[in-house]
Parts: sequence; C-alpha cells; structure tokens
Amino acid sequence: MLYFSDYELDTYLLEDAYRGDLTTRSLGIGQHKGKMVFKRKQAGRVAGVAVAYALLTKLGLQPVIHIEDGVDVDAGTILLEVEGKAEQLHTGWKAAQVVLEWCCGVAQYTADMVTQVQQVNPDGIVACTRKSIPGTRKLATAAVLAGGGHIHRAGLSESLLVFTNHRRLCHEPENWQRHVSRLRQQAPENKITVEADTLDQVAELVKAAPDIIQLDKFSVAEVLQSQQLLAESCQPTMLSVAGGINRSNAAEYAQTGVTLFITSAPYYAAPEDIKVIITPV
Repeated sequence: MLYFSDYELDTYLLEDAYRGDLTTRSLGIGQHKGKMVFKRKQAGRVAGVAVAYALLTKLGLQPVIHIEDGVDVDAGTILLEVEGKAEQLHTGWKAAQVVLEWCCGVAQYTADMVTQVQQVNPDGIVACTRKSIPGTRKLATAAVLAGGGHIHRAGLSESLLVFTNHRRLCHEPENWQRHVSRLRQQAPENKITVEADTLDQVAELVKAAPDIIQLDKFSVAEVLQSQQLLAESCQPTMLSVAGGINRSNAAEYAQTGVTLFITSAPYYAAPEDIKVIITPV
C-alpha cells in the first residue's frame, strides 16, 4: 500500500474542481441523488482503484471497491461504484476516472513486459526508473507495482548508481576500482551499481566488481559479449540492461540470460478506457 496524503488528494481534486461544478450548479441538480459506476472497458490489468477510492472518500462519499489493484479482469468489469449527491459525484468523476485510466495504462504495459520477460526467464524482473512524467511519480509507482513490476530508483536518496556524469567530476574518472572502494566504505549498507556505456568499460568494470553493472543502450549482441566478459572474470557481479527496453524487445533481451531490465517505457503507455456511468437513484 502507498499512502497518499490529504494534500496530494486535494491537489488532484482541486486541479479540476477549483471553483465547483458550474454545469451541475447551473442545472440545479446538485442535490439530486445518483449512482456512479466505473468499468474497465477492455479486459486487462487494474490499477488506481485505491487512489480513486480515496478521492471519492475525500468528497464525503462512501465508495465500494469491487476489484483490487493488480488484478486482471474481463471487459466491462465494474471496478468501483458509489452513491451520493450529484454535486459530489460530478466533482469526483473526472479526477477518479483520469487516475484509473492512466494507472491502468501504466500497469497494463508493465504487466505485458513482465509476462514477456518471465516467459523466457521466470526470474526476470522489470524495474521502472524515476523518469516518470513530472508530477506523476507516486501514481506511477502504484501502477508499476500493480503491473507486477519493481521500482528501480524511487529517488536519489536510497540507492547508489554511478553514471558517467558522476565520474567526469571525479579526480580519476577511469579509476573504477577507486570509485567502487570509496562507495563501499562510505555506504556499506547499499549495493553499488555502475553504468557502462561501452564494452571496453565493461571489461574494466568487472575488475572493480561492483554489485551491478548497468549496460546503457547496449544491443543484444553487446549484452551477450558482456555476459561472456563477466563469466571469464568469475566475479559475483550481475548485469542489468537499461535504455530502450520496451514491450517490443523485452523478450529478445531476456533471451540473453540477463534477469534485470530497467525501463521508463510504461510511463508513456496509452491510458486504458474507463467507462463512467451516472444514473439516478
């Protein structure tokens, strides 16, 4: 479970209803009672239900959850329903719908990638980066988890990942062993990941033995060559693949034997269609 604060929920609601619902108010139907139902139009993975529930609850409604996040459903399945006054229903309608549509899209894309990878290697992991659409990182995290994925890095503070842009500012940029030794001394509780841009860098990195070598934008052939370099070194280091990994090539990369795939592709998936129907009670 991810906790969404009142501030975050209020932000979602106020973005759409900052001065109320002009149409409902002008029609004079604000006090009319109604029932609102959210359905997933196509079959697939569900995400965003918990947040949609929290949004509607903030409006004084008592929604009923029919399907939890992370479940695959048939087309037309009811995810959530709620009864209340029209002014409450219409205020929460689009905010909840957009959360559900976007989260379901991200979760579906993630689930598709996980399926492709694990059909080749059951131990394969799809981990999403922090390169989400600005302002959506927490929703993205919930959606990725619902899709069966992992979070690569939620932010800068909880993991070590050395990029070329870090090394360029070091006294000896190519002294891989020095970088790894320093990190082990400074942050002994954290695993060390170092990104490699070329096969030559991989050959030097295996000698330094970081916990993970992240291969950035490597072709399948280059990943296989990196695997061979690692095997010859007899180091306990593992490889991850990042950069350009998506739903169209995940299975191909999984066939290399690598088990960790880093991606931001799910964040840009098309939203799924959530049908919302409001009827009088």
